[in-house]
Amino acid sequence: MEIVSAATLLFLVMDPLGNIPIFLSVLDDVAPERRTRVLLRELFLALVVLLLFLYCGQYLLGFLHLSEHSIRIAGGIILFLIALKMVFPVARSAHASEDLQGEPLLVPLAIPMVAGPSAMAVLMLMSSNDPDRMLEWTLALVAAWVLSSVILLSATRLKRYLGRRGLIALERLMGMVLIALAVQMLLEGVATYLAEVR
Repeated sequence: MEIVSAATLLFLVMDPLGNIPIFLSVLDDVAPERRTRVLLRELFLALVVLLLFLYCGQYLLGFLHLSEHSIRIAGGIILFLIALKMVFPVARSAHASEDLQGEPLLVPLAIPMVAGPSAMAVLMLMSSNDPDRMLEWTLALVAAWVLSSVILLSATRLKRYLGRRGLIALERLMGMVLIALAVQMLLEGVATYLAEVR
């Protein structure tokens, strides 16, 4: 059950439905015959980055002398801010779309669209909280990544089937769930810190 919960959290954080319009706009400048290959490459790079954070994150926290409480609270804040943007989307500037022209490599599709700061924070939190369960966290990450990849590889068909409004409605629903998870993470971080201080 922990694997399912972790995979669900990571899937919500990766936000593949919210990323569909961005992926489609970036891939517009890529030759049609290369789009699937480029997308697979970017998804694979995102998985590598996320695995690095999962397995090396606890050492990074130790090196920076960051406590579990600070990461839990920071992760909750980051998740909350990202979830707010999902529920109340901010219009993107025209400038940003100009920067996304040409064939992407690592940025912006792999990082930060799939392997974003919130996913990295969640993975570091998992590995530092329960380092003995790395196999479970790896399976959860791979499951969330596979589901996100299937959605993003089917982006054109999904956009045609659900329409713009359908995608927005689903993203906002995911955002509401993510807000609740972010608040819970934040409260747990504050509670464990206060319990330790006492």
